[in-house]
Amino acid sequence: MIMETWLFKAALFAYLVSTAGYLVSLLVRRVSVARISTWVLFAAFAIHTLFIIGRWRLSGQGPVITLYESLSFLAWAVSGGYLVFQTMTKTRVLGAFVAPFSFLLMMATSLGLTGENVVPDILRGYWVPAHVFFTLTGEALLVLACLAGTMYLLQDHALRRKTAFRFSRYLPSLRDLDRINHLSLLWGFVFFTVGIIAGAVWAGAVWGRPWQWDPKQVFTLLAWVLYVILVHQRLAIGWKGRKAAFLSILAFAVLLFSLAGVHAFFTTVHDFF
Repeated sequence: MIMETWLFKAALFAYLVSTAGYLVSLLVRRVSVARISTWVLFAAFAIHTLFIIGRWRLSGQGPVITLYESLSFLAWAVSGGYLVFQTMTKTRVLGAFVAPFSFLLMMATSLGLTGENVVPDILRGYWVPAHVFFTLTGEALLVLACLAGTMYLLQDHALRRKTAFRFSRYLPSLRDLDRINHLSLLWGFVFFTVGIIAGAVWAGAVWGRPWQWDPKQVFTLLAWVLYVILVHQRLAIGWKGRKAAFLSILAFAVLLFSLAGVHAFFTTVHDFF
């Protein structure tokens, strides 16, 4: 347990250093600083990976059972997904969005991550970890699609007005941002869909039916429908650029509400802890 605690603290510190480095790179306008920050983020991801493996071995229940473990896994998946795309497109500045996001998730994780978890019987078995793993992996990729879409709109706005803002020339090209948005969307949608199916199978086994008109299910389904429309428009109609970027942000806003907002405004059967 002591080793896992130190690994978590080390990963959290590395995410903080990476975040600070990316922000400094924007202020001083030096790509070399962003390059160093990318390597620090890679170190944070590697340490975080060791923490998740250790946590899994310690609990014996999988690394994504509790809410705080899920937040930790989401931070890990977002960082890992970005690092993969970074090697493909060299979009280092996107890390200025990713590193702070992962750091904030890790901070939230630190508020409730304890040494031992008593897992309710309803969450035991294979379907729950499968549901959470695939859903969170998909959501992590959809986060990247949203961030790439946001950066696309910022860059596109600056180019259209022909009045580039201070950091616009350090942003990735529109082509690279659209490519990241496209790939993140496609793979994120696949993982997210598999996660929903696994959750439906689990709900059917536990509650006797896969659908209860629960608010969390309703808003998750709404987000999924928006992503279906976006994927269809991307593949069948050939949507690119601003339309795809805007809808990816809108769909993620609905998905984010299903993850965090539902618990604040509605009573849901998904309150297990």
